[in-house]
Amino acid sequence: MRGGNSNEYCSCQVCLGKYTLLGDEENPRLAMFERRLPFFGCGIGWCCFLLGFLCPLIWYIAALLYCCKYYNRDPRERPGLAASALLVSLYSSYTCIMSG
Repeated sequence: MRGGNSNEYCSCQVCLGKYTLLGDEENPRLAMFERRLPFFGCGIGWCCFLLGFLCPLIWYIAALLYCCKYYNRDPRERPGLAASALLVSLYSSYTCIMSG
């Protein structure tokens, strides 16, 4: 066993392609997002987007999460929450036009 710093990694031709560096030296925050997203890997945002077609109230909950910047906890949630927020505005304007 070779002694040395645990942050070092091998760059020889034998090990090339077998090992990957888990942490990014330039942006250490990227290593935080190696865990899997909830709801079968879709995330809360896309799950709310899909379930909102069954119950549109869920879109409002996702829009609230988007407005409260829930995606700062995990940036991978942002597209799904943004899609739900967009559908909230479309759904609300549609119901206002049809009821008036």
